[in-house]
Amino acid sequence: MLAKPCARANELGHNRFEHSLGVYLLLKKFNAPIKEQIAGLIHDVSHSVFSHCIDYVADTGNGKEQNHQDNLHDSFIRETSIPKIIKKYGLNLEYILNDRNFPLKEKELPDLCADRIDYILREGIFFKEISSAQATAILDNLLVKDSKWVFKNIAATKKFAQLFFKLNKVYYSSFRTAIMFTAVSDCLKYALRKKYITAADLYATDKIVIAKIKKYLNKNKALKLLWQRMNGKIVVRQNRRNYDAQIFCKSRIVDPLFIDKKKIKRLSQAQPAWGKIVKQELKPKQYFLKFQV
Repeated sequence: MLAKPCARANELGHNRFEHSLGVYLLLKKFNAPIKEQIAGLIHDVSHSVFSHCIDYVADTGNGKEQNHQDNLHDSFIRETSIPKIIKKYGLNLEYILNDRNFPLKEKELPDLCADRIDYILREGIFFKEISSAQATAILDNLLVKDSKWVFKNIAATKKFAQLFFKLNKVYYSSFRTAIMFTAVSDCLKYALRKKYITAADLYATDKIVIAKIKKYLNKNKALKLLWQRMNGKIVVRQNRRNYDAQIFCKSRIVDPLFIDKKKIKRLSQAQPAWGKIVKQELKPKQYFLKFQV
């Protein structure tokens, strides 16, 4: 229920490395400049173990934005070998690190960008919401116009938007997801306080961190309880009056562009009801969690 989906994803190769390659290949497929392709390839380098759980370990806005890795991306990159590689090929690091130079790679919600296109299609396949053939059909109905991602017709636009909506509702901002973020981050924070793991370990791998924590499970009852929560062994309910944790989950939604009689429109222009959904889904979701004894 909680940590297992993350572990399963890693075992099957569903991870940020493959996603980063996917963003790069998507930009290449649609003839983005080489500098934008490079920016896409390195865009998630600063992510830590357990992905957005780190936003709750760092307590940046209680998860409303989930932007911890974005905030340290620049400084993190500079501490790696990437700047030397960039310089070796005569490219400018400052330009590569400035998202404003790359409208295909990165855009504010609810616009489309290569990052969102890749992770929605990739995770749609992984969670069996769509087939590989359906994902290919969606890509075949995409084009780039004036540095914007545009669908060729409203049918493909609706399919992509509905897929995004479902994945957000079920996997990105749901009650189950709120439990995962809370339980995993509480366990990590406790392990850090007890020095069972270090801050550097957060930039190793999930498996390394889990292995280190496991060594202390039978020596520390508090840690074992947090471990049980993280692995879905403890019942959790929503209780606004009596809760152990109040948490926000960032909510994502898109309002794609498409071509209609040679004019570019947003889905919300063609379907005003979608505009209401977009407005609602852009608000962070709030949960009040009570862990049962």
